[in-house]
Amino acid sequence: MNYWYVYVMTNKPNGVLYIGVTDNIEERVKEHKLKVRPKSFTARYNCDKLIYFEEFEKGDKAVKRERQFKKWKRTWKIELIDDMNPSWSDLSDNWNLNFNTLRKQ
Repeated sequence: MNYWYVYVMTNKPNGVLYIGVTDNIEERVKEHKLKVRPKSFTARYNCDKLIYFEEFEKGDKAVKRERQFKKWKRTWKIELIDDMNPSWSDLSDNWNLNFNTLRKQ
């Protein structure tokens, strides 16, 4: 089964928040870390730490959640992140990502 994810990237604890949606969380996080799109929001603000994510079985549910999440007040987003990841540690640190390869766009 292919899952979908809503995720949050940041540059530092309580820093800039980027909310995205993807069907391949590992590749998408890798793209953010490698700054594949140098002019993108995450590259400009150095948002390279995955601090939160939710998993969905259907893409439309993930997109709906992403839109909902983006409308929230910042304090609500921070509370949600703090509940799951109080230290704001990079959740992808132990994923053993292979930075030598990226999927073809």
